[in-house]
Amino acid sequence: MKFSKDKYILRNFSKIKHKKWELYIITRIIHLLNDPEIEFVCQQLIKTKNNNRYLTDLCFPALKLYYEIDEVQHSTEHHKITDKIRHREIVDATDFLEKRIRVYDKNNDDRNLKEINDEVDIFIKFVRKRKQEFLSRGKFNPWNYEMKYSPGPHIDRGYIDVKDNVVFLNHRDALRCFGYKGGHYQQAVWKIKGSDKEVWFPKLYENKDWINSLSNDFKIITMKSNIGPKLPKHMWEHKPTMFIVFAHYKNLLGQVVYKFLGEFHLSLEESDTSQAIFIRKKTKIYFDNL
Repeated sequence: MKFSKDKYILRNFSKIKHKKWELYIITRIIHLLNDPEIEFVCQQLIKTKNNNRYLTDLCFPALKLYYEIDEVQHSTEHHKITDKIRHREIVDATDFLEKRIRVYDKNNDDRNLKEINDEVDIFIKFVRKRKQEFLSRGKFNPWNYEMKYSPGPHIDRGYIDVKDNVVFLNHRDALRCFGYKGGHYQQAVWKIKGSDKEVWFPKLYENKDWINSLSNDFKIITMKSNIGPKLPKHMWEHKPTMFIVFAHYKNLLGQVVYKFLGEFHLSLEESDTSQAIFIRKKTKIYFDNL
């Protein structure tokens, strides 16, 4: 099921409807910012190198910026310490800039709306200025929700790159990048014509037949059989051993999408009959150089 941009925005707001301050501040920012080119995500999941998972209150991925709304529970010493650790790990994992707003005063009471509005408006000016800085350096990609899942822009420029957060809604659209002309394609692998590589759509979690996992640094995929103690013999006879990987997962709207992770090669040295090890070799794939 494909969601429109309108539904995407409304779904984002619905995730914070029970958080009075987040809802008030975030909707004020988005309404007054009024810039459809800037992508935003409420409750953006960040996975750190230590495998910790954090939710940022409001994230602007294209601007490498996130905004945190500190309510009164953040006033405790314990929370202040955990906030510092959280900030350090998120910045280390994403290289994003953090901005914060505190909604309580020195007596731990709610600040008045005039103060909050003034501070939020300063942040909105900062977002606009940051966009202009990114534009001047050629680093800003306008938000085109309708084209986000389309293979067209990738085909036109001739490559896909992990850093661009490439995702597709189905196998067919991912395969279009590699010359596939057919209809919907459901199988887990597809051989690229004229190449010794395949496109692979693994489920990187335990499922009916396999227990697949991805390392925290996204460089190693481990595959184990879930139907017996040993991997099937044909695993080692199978050619090719090089795979362009699009991982199966659910996004913030609950949609199943296929995220590009790079080109992985089967490591015969590190694999045995209990598991297969795939090592990432490339994060950028040129379609005319497969």
